[in-house]
Amino acid sequence: MKDTGQVKIRPLREEDQAEWRRLWTAYLEFYESGVPETVYASTFARLLGDDAQDYSCLVAEGENGLVGLTHYLFHRHAWKVENVCYLQDLYADPNVRGQGVGRKLIEAVYAAADDAGAPSVYWLTQEFNHTARKLYDRIGTKTPFIRYDRVV
Repeated sequence: MKDTGQVKIRPLREEDQAEWRRLWTAYLEFYESGVPETVYASTFARLLGDDAQDYSCLVAEGENGLVGLTHYLFHRHAWKVENVCYLQDLYADPNVRGQGVGRKLIEAVYAAADDAGAPSVYWLTQEFNHTARKLYDRIGTKTPFIRYDRVV
């Protein structure tokens, strides 16, 4: 899916479900992960819902369809009065990488955060994600925090 035309960033729509699923599946596979069918269905429904506590989704649309996505969420922070924004998922189709799709998606989340009065946008990535980190190093600040997960 080579797409060299202009990319438009816009909110996810109901008719995007198949292309959204294709992109999110590729994102999950990159991280050697997957989710059950029930999670695909509930996530898509939540992304289109109007609950302020749910995730939002922006997509990058090229001449031949969707070429990228981002999922983000506003939440409270104990150290701030305002909500902050967590950018959970960011994915650009490999055929359009290096064309500014990831940057446009992140900048669109920055704009959504500004519109919502959220002073902070943050995200995580894996250490080995060197390609994405080149972009992140240009438009964000790497922090010294280390993530821990519960042992089950």
